[in-house]
Amino acid sequence: MTSTLLWLLAVLLIGAGLAGTVLPALPGTALVLLGIVLGAWIDDFSHVGAGTLAVVAVLAVLAWVLDYAAGLLGAQRAGASRLALWGAALGTVVGLFMGLVGVLFMPLVGAAVGEYLARRADAGAHGQALKVGVATWLGIMAGLLAKVVIAFMMIGIFAVALLI
Repeated sequence: MTSTLLWLLAVLLIGAGLAGTVLPALPGTALVLLGIVLGAWIDDFSHVGAGTLAVVAVLAVLAWVLDYAAGLLGAQRAGASRLALWGAALGTVVGLFMGLVGVLFMPLVGAAVGEYLARRADAGAHGQALKVGVATWLGIMAGLLAKVVIAFMMIGIFAVALLI
């Protein structure tokens, strides 16, 4: 009975982690990793050993780095100001309270508003603000996609190791 409850907890952690790859309020790949480590522990590490866990842990760290770097790289390529980066961060936080649509689009709005405020005295501030907003959003979406793909890779590696 206890083993069944522990497996249920492992599956719930992995499921919450998958949700967290899209929702910034949850540490997505960290929860997936925690569920995988719990699953390996339940099985006494007989199928999922240290090597497999190391690979999965490296993937979790890679997902975190890509998620962080993707939005910044998108913003940098468009020449974003510091205010645009702060706006994207604030837009992300505000978006959490607006559901999935807010999470997906409020970083774009925040970056654009931040860039506009930083350059409002310049000619063409509107166009630059839109360019920075879209570039930041594309970077964030690329990071999100990378996180989702890596999370499924982690789960696939775990599943294969359990079956072998």
